[in-house]
Amino acid sequence: MSRLCVLGKNICKYREAKKWSQEVLAEKVDLSREYITRVENGQKYISLRKLFLIADVLGIKFSDLTYVD
Repeated sequence: MSRLCVLGKNICKYREAKKWSQEVLAEKVDLSREYITRVENGQKYISLRKLFLIADVLGIKFSDLTYVD
């Protein structure tokens, strides 16, 4: 699995653990739902700034986003 897919899968996992829709996460980090969808599917690159913001709003460490199970 590519690193981009791992990142997207982890964002999705932590977002769903909070019972948030993609729309809710998108609003909290000022991105579109469509963009979040493409990131979670490993189809879109995302800036480090936005990744740090996603980690912050999800209440997780940045390293949790890149962890491979």
